[in-house]
Amino acid sequence: MTTSLKPQPLVTIVTPSYNQGLFLEATIQSVLHQDYPAIEYLVVDGGSSDNSVEIIKKYSDRIYWWVSEKDAGQSDAINKGLRRARGEIVGWLNSDDTYELGAVSAAVEIFRSNPTAGLVYGDARSIDAQGRQFNLMRARQYDLLDLLSFEIICQPASFMSRSVLEQVNFLDPGYHLLMDHLLWIQMAQKAPIVYSPQVWASARYHAEAKNRTRGAAYGREARVLIDDLRTRSEFSQIIQESASMVEAGVHRFDAFYLTDAGDYSQALKAYLRAFGLHPRTLMKDWKHAILAFVSWLGFPGVRTWYEQWRTRRYSGGE
Repeated sequence: MTTSLKPQPLVTIVTPSYNQGLFLEATIQSVLHQDYPAIEYLVVDGGSSDNSVEIIKKYSDRIYWWVSEKDAGQSDAINKGLRRARGEIVGWLNSDDTYELGAVSAAVEIFRSNPTAGLVYGDARSIDAQGRQFNLMRARQYDLLDLLSFEIICQPASFMSRSVLEQVNFLDPGYHLLMDHLLWIQMAQKAPIVYSPQVWASARYHAEAKNRTRGAAYGREARVLIDDLRTRSEFSQIIQESASMVEAGVHRFDAFYLTDAGDYSQALKAYLRAFGLHPRTLMKDWKHAILAFVSWLGFPGVRTWYEQWRTRRYSGGE
């Protein structure tokens, strides 16, 4: 479906939040400081008991709509905002992540150049609780098979066509960790997705983040997701035709998060399964696989050294 953007299309940004007062203000400011003039900003708070509501009220004159009430989880909160969106282009920014300056303007330009796109995405920085960068998450141009094989788009560095989003009926509340990845898969089946090699966001990793507290659960949900998609007619054939690559992607994804969760033995088993099915898939993660192996051998300090070296590298310490 071809769309014609207005000269300055309205962009809606939704921020879901729950007890993230430590990071919420930085998130809000990163939206409000964008240089793009037509942004509709919505904040959906889940009834926080910390200082989140006070922070939201501080900026309420620049927030189009906000609410603080109990919800049924993150997907429900995000959908609550997305269903209110009036923008032709929409995105959501979690309350511990931030946009880079100029991110929204850059995304709009990509949509202008690719009027049939359903999703555009860029690269993202990984930052810690203090905002120090320790990694750069580079993506590339993916296709539907890549996404089915669990090549991951960094969620805060993505923007969507509202019309395509509505076609796939928003986020599936049955998923709690990979609802964004399922959404990208569904959108990629409906319309082109376009990568831009620009850094658009910073994704924050901290002690309470899901990727740290629920690492092992990511692989389990990946299995549920791919088994679900096998039953859907629009995905079953491509999964069947590329079964080894897809299965290897599931195991590689599982291994990555098991390594981050410190379960090195199970991570190595998952990496070996990925290698047995599709060796090239494992090679995409060779550094992480080596980290899992060395840590499993009994040298956990290597991981600490690696993370410290990476932080110094990206913060200009070396």
